[in-house]
Amino acid sequence: MKPNLITQVVTFTLSLILLSGTISCKNETKKSEPVEASAELFFDLSLAQWSLHKAIRSGAMSPYDFAKVASELGFKGLEYVNQLYPDVTKSEDKTAAIQTFVEKNNALTKQYNLKNVLIMIDGEGDLSSSDEQERINAQENHKLWIDAAHQMGCTAIRLNLNGEKEEALWIKNSIESLSILSEYAAPLNINVIVENHGGKSSNAKLLMQVINQVKFSNCGTLPDFGNFCMSEDWGSLKDNKCNAPYDPYLGVSEMLPKAFGMSAKSYEFDAQGDETILDYYKMLSIVKKGGYTGFIGVEYEGDILPEKEGILATKRLLEKAAAKL
Repeated sequence: MKPNLITQVVTFTLSLILLSGTISCKNETKKSEPVEASAELFFDLSLAQWSLHKAIRSGAMSPYDFAKVASELGFKGLEYVNQLYPDVTKSEDKTAAIQTFVEKNNALTKQYNLKNVLIMIDGEGDLSSSDEQERINAQENHKLWIDAAHQMGCTAIRLNLNGEKEEALWIKNSIESLSILSEYAAPLNINVIVENHGGKSSNAKLLMQVINQVKFSNCGTLPDFGNFCMSEDWGSLKDNKCNAPYDPYLGVSEMLPKAFGMSAKSYEFDAQGDETILDYYKMLSIVKKGGYTGFIGVEYEGDILPEKEGILATKRLLEKAAAKL
């Protein structure tokens, strides 16, 4: 039996009401869905080439693959390590070798759209030595790398202050070398920065006595989260076996006022992805309160995770910790 006209109208009206309610519910549901915003970091991320030193030294990776790997891992900046380039360190013509190093890396940086941040200088002589000729040779060697950093658009070279055992002489010689190099680097817009890297340089208070007596504004520091062992040659706090540790949180806070770089050292991670020796939440809180907004370089030195995995674990931890500040 066919429904009459009134029944048809009522049925059509009810259908419209139900359809309208369904659409309204769907729209309300869509509006109430949370939108996850990506957290803005207060710093930029760079990769310290030392994080890949095992692969490079074993021959599994060329040092000139650095930009490619950093790009694949999601970094913006590059922090080179001169000792990882045997074509330079073993060359009989270091000036020419460094020029080739510059040209190759500039091309790779452009190819992968990255920023050259700094060059870490090792093995170029003792800048704090009381042997005057040794000190002068070291200064001249470092000037070659200042020139290279300038040509690559870097903001800094990182150097070490090791060698001299007597504190007063270490301070005097270090101030002299830093002053000479800072004066040379100033017109090239290069900062000359010292890392806490073992011995007296891992005593942040003592290091700042040196830095603050250099009369050039481009002389500063590269605080490393983990290199605060004063009894170790290179300052590593790895495995918590240091006999003479300097408080890393105090050390970073003391070095921050003159910081032109920052190194996020990492060793091992727990099940939550947190560093087992260093409190990254506390460390980044200090860094942020200190007003630092430049590059923070990931420097993984662990033995459990493969290098690339350790790099990514450090990167994720930095991002996670920064998001909570």
